[in-house]
Amino acid sequence: MAVINFSNVFFNYGKTKTLENISFEVDKNDFIAIVGPNGGGKSTLLKLILGQIKPQNGTIEVLGKSSNIELFKIGYVPQFVTHQKDFPLRLLDMVLQSKLRKNSFFAKYSKEDIAKALETLKLLKIEQFKDRFLSELSGGQRQRALIARALLDDPELLILDEPTASVDIAVEQDIYELLHKLNKKMTIILVTHDVGFVSKYVNRLFCLNQKLHHHYVKDVEDLHYSELYKSSMTAIKHKCGI
Repeated sequence: MAVINFSNVFFNYGKTKTLENISFEVDKNDFIAIVGPNGGGKSTLLKLILGQIKPQNGTIEVLGKSSNIELFKIGYVPQFVTHQKDFPLRLLDMVLQSKLRKNSFFAKYSKEDIAKALETLKLLKIEQFKDRFLSELSGGQRQRALIARALLDDPELLILDEPTASVDIAVEQDIYELLHKLNKKMTIILVTHDVGFVSKYVNRLFCLNQKLHHHYVKDVEDLHYSELYKSSMTAIKHKCGI
């Protein structure tokens, strides 16, 4: 059974075409990078996977379901942190927010929840910052905290929207190395603009600009592909003739 299945999916915002006839399957333990120009439909595709919006045409199945998607089986790392920079929230509490759907907002977390959160912070190498406020953390530390929150329920599918957009090269490499290890246990999909770097880790590339072209990394080479995206981006040329 495929983890994700899109069949002839169309989505428009009003009269604006956003996604056109999208079909693909994502298999267990795939590691996929979605690349494309701004406005090409990348964020819309993620929203469709997460069930936040519905297609005008076509069918979508995620983890074997076409509706009532089991979101607790999906870890999601957004592109932007919704907290104000000076909001008085500590790192450990932010990670534990993953449990709020099971508890009321003011309920105490269980000992098991806290132990799992600390274990996850250790995996992300940020356990020493557990009592720091988010405003005291670097961009890389905050990004690791968001990943930790997404991992707290041991998801089958991890989705990340530009997880390295605000970090330096060293932190970016550390994050991709971590995701490479996590990929042994889960399927991973991420949106990125850094094709050259991420291609060392992913096994498939989804090139999206309203229409989708998907290829295995072994079938692409580093060159320009401005014809596909109608932009001057430096990325890849597909050997299949795209």
